[in-house]
Amino acid sequence: MDSYDTFNHILVKLFNDIMDIEQKAIITDTFKDITNNDMHVIEAIGIGAPKNMSSIAKQLRVTTGTLTISMNSLVKKGYVKRERSEQDRRVVYIMLTAKGKLAYRHHEEFHKKMTEALVRDMDPEESRLLVRAMTNLKEFFEEYKEKI
Repeated sequence: MDSYDTFNHILVKLFNDIMDIEQKAIITDTFKDITNNDMHVIEAIGIGAPKNMSSIAKQLRVTTGTLTISMNSLVKKGYVKRERSEQDRRVVYIMLTAKGKLAYRHHEEFHKKMTEALVRDMDPEESRLLVRAMTNLKEFFEEYKEKI
């Protein structure tokens, strides 16, 4: 198998495995009531300052209508809360509850372990080359995304 075939095989397998394994790693007994999509909404909300719906929707590249469906479910399950702005009552801020922050940190820990496994046993030069290769792949996806 030449380099092209090897890279292609690894990328396809990684993509499929990451989606499948992430689902199984994230959705544990503690978080059995949410989906992988829900977890990515929780990740987009984050644990920092509250955000409005349009900024979260933009980050996730979905419409606010689509996000509203997920948000209603996450509020009902106790992961997210909505609060109206004191300055402008028309503005609604979204933030994670304590349960949502716990889910966020659980997801973050999975990503941390995945990243640590990626660079384990690499010397600085290997790590630099991997960063360059992954940056190239990220840029490909960003450019490709603009075309579709």
